[in-house]
Amino acid sequence: MSATILQDFSIKEALAALGIKEENSGTSTGSDFFGSGEMLSSYSPVDGQLIGKVSTTTAEDYQKVISKAKEAFLTWRMIPAPKRGEIVRQFGDELRKQKEHLGKLVSYEMGKSLQEGYGEVQEMIDICDFAVGLSRQLYGLTIHSERAGHRMYEQYHPLGVVGIISAFNFPVAVWAWNTALAWVCGDVCIWKPSEKSPLCSVACQNIIAKVLKENDLPEGISCIINGDYKVGEFITKDKNVPLISATGSTRMGRIVGVEVAQRFGKTILELGGNNAIIITPDADIDMTIIGAVFGAVGTAGQRCTSTRRLIIHESKYDEVKERLTKAYAQLKIGNPLDENNHVGPLIDKDAVKMYENALQKVVEEGGNIVVEGGVLSGEGYESGCYVKPAIAETKNSFEIVQHETFAPILYLLKYKTLDEAIAMQNGVPQGLSSAIMTTNLREAEQFLSHAGSDCGIANVNIGTSGAEIGGAFGGEKETGGGRESGSDAWKAYMRRQTNTINYTSKLPLAQGIKFEI
Repeated sequence: MSATILQDFSIKEALAALGIKEENSGTSTGSDFFGSGEMLSSYSPVDGQLIGKVSTTTAEDYQKVISKAKEAFLTWRMIPAPKRGEIVRQFGDELRKQKEHLGKLVSYEMGKSLQEGYGEVQEMIDICDFAVGLSRQLYGLTIHSERAGHRMYEQYHPLGVVGIISAFNFPVAVWAWNTALAWVCGDVCIWKPSEKSPLCSVACQNIIAKVLKENDLPEGISCIINGDYKVGEFITKDKNVPLISATGSTRMGRIVGVEVAQRFGKTILELGGNNAIIITPDADIDMTIIGAVFGAVGTAGQRCTSTRRLIIHESKYDEVKERLTKAYAQLKIGNPLDENNHVGPLIDKDAVKMYENALQKVVEEGGNIVVEGGVLSGEGYESGCYVKPAIAETKNSFEIVQHETFAPILYLLKYKTLDEAIAMQNGVPQGLSSAIMTTNLREAEQFLSHAGSDCGIANVNIGTSGAEIGGAFGGEKETGGGRESGSDAWKAYMRRQTNTINYTSKLPLAQGIKFEI
């Protein structure tokens, strides 16, 4: 199977184009590679084959990285923001040239469909375009002073070194969401990618290193460190890194949040989701089925915005269940590099075990399995990471339903009133993405009102999965409360400063206070 993939989809060609060798340094400040830790092997969940190895970052390596980053910041912060935007523009152009190669690597190393791999690289390109425009719009405020002859205003300054911790499911896009904004803001970045997809980070670093070198800029503007959670601790504990943007599980976020808060650092936390679609009596069922199925099985259920729960009105429940069952029977599971397949593998066998445990827990708690799951084996499934998308009838109060399972398991819930449905939607610890399917304006507006969804993302007549870079991305509650990507998310990567200028020959005090000596 591996030979077929390498021939048909030119994985070897993609690796070569991206500068990926049999063994790569996972510690880098641009072209200066000096990783000296143990080798980290990357196996594809598609076929179980070894793709390559990356050297992990030691404590000594990290000290060299942070030194390079701090040095680069002194230069980068003084470059005008529009000129920093020009560097990001060039990076986006390089991504356009490498979209096919990088998209294939994303698909092969992570296991998502080839279309989604290309789509993820397109997100990188889009956020670069967004950031280029933003580089001329880092606006502050002017404020009227209560003192005559005084002018007040607010301005934003770069923070310094930004640490980025990303997850395996979006091995390149989430890094780009952060770096593109941080770079135009004048920050430099140190990236700790998931140890499950390290080669993608090396590929991205090779691309940006080329741009920096061509523009005679310090390589420390973009740095990577690779390894397990212990490597991530290098930046979370480092007072030289004022901001940590971390994407991953709620469990990870609690640890990172506490560690960074103890040193009074800042965090952007993008954590777990437990996303639901409410299906009302006025829903367009054809649209609903498409949105629900893709949301539940896209990326094999390994998106933080994946649809976990369907909250269905009792009058539509049987119809939706029947339509879903038929749709699931048509799903094609297999090699994600084959565009005829709908569902690829889970990231590894640990993820498969969590999937199996979740289904077992559903039964133990009294749930009813509507579409049977299971692990696939045989030809084409040699990696042991392919599973069947499953559907179960449950209650919202089930412990397993209250938790996020990173796998294609969809829970069906029944409701009578919209108030009840919204309460069920909000009745989980997470608060990332949500949706309602309805053609009733009143229902849609209630869902979007103060008394509606408590999630950071609330959609009408589209699913929970996916987001556009123009809007700030993130959630509430145990999802962390951070925001990345579009809108005014750039402010998180800067420090705000209030300035007062006295252009008179006197020194009047605020609030009319008199102080004479």
